Amino acid sequence: MATVKIFLGIVCFALFSGHSLPGRYNINQAPNTAMPDRAKLLCIAKNEVGVRELSGHNDGPRVAAYLRYTGVEQGSPWCAAFVSWVFGQAGYSAPRTPWSPALFPFDKRTEQIYPAVVFGIYFSHLKRIAHCGLVERQEGDWLITIEGNTNMEGSREGDGVYRKRRSVKAIKYFADWINKKGVDDEN
Repeated sequence: MATVKIFLGIVCFALFSGHSLPGRYNINQAPNTAMPDRAKLLCIAKNEVGVRELSGHNDGPRVAAYLRYTGVEQGSPWCAAFVSWVFGQAGYSAPRTPWSPALFPFDKRTEQIYPAVVFGIYFSHLKRIAHCGLVERQEGDWLITIEGNTNMEGSREGDGVYRKRRSVKAIKYFADWINKKGVDDEN
């Protein structure tokens, strides 16, 4: 799988022209400094799709890297650590948290759904946001997402990084860690 990712990265990098149309991003590219921030974040996240836990107990080399980035030990839930790690790889100092509710402070919340906006799912029995990931794109009433610590069924206690299809109605909050509140740009 690593060979396929490297090959895709090389091919996509070779095809990258350095220009993109507003709101149109080719996330099948190797990230580089010329890419708009949203495209870079999604490219990094997309390259992690297929990562799986080693034994199904929040472990394995890549999962350990996500958790280490946020300062928690292996075995901890890691959906927020994955989101934070992606932002870190793109050069952002924040967010950097293993706690999914912390990804949705009031000043980062938005009703706008852009690529690379963080989404949060509320679990009523826990009375909090308990799963998160990144929006890749919106298709009508559906979101295509990239998220860690999930599975094919969409569990919050999954076994890897997956691309999922989720109903917009299932999302409690969106947070935009790229734009400053009130600023709407094409990043």
